[in-house]
Amino acid sequence: VQLQASGGGLVQAGGSLRLSCAASGSTFSSYTMAWYRQASEKQRELVANILRDGSAMYTDDVKGRFTISRDNTLNTIYLQMNSLAPEDTAVYYCFARVVKNAVEYDYWGQGTLVTVSS
Repeated sequence: VQLQASGGGLVQAGGSLRLSCAASGSTFSSYTMAWYRQASEKQRELVANILRDGSAMYTDDVKGRFTISRDNTLNTIYLQMNSLAPEDTAVYYCFARVVKNAVEYDYWGQGTLVTVSS
């Protein structure tokens, strides 16, 4: 599975960005997908994930501001980020978990940088 993330950039505090992640594979609808982020000198953390049934989970820091979604016809997930704050500055990574024959395989995209200026 290959993941291609895009949509990062520089935005002022209070602004919005939408990240996209296109995935390869013919069974995308069965993948668990997620967005992680890693700020400078910090560990990578889960931002949000979305299951095959469309249910989503968010870390507390982004609840009410970020929305994860998926379009199975385009093999793509999105992360709509509103009310951005400088603390959201990080490299954002797309993640996919694929289950084959009861074995989990994890895949990472290349990351896209989000910079929020104060």
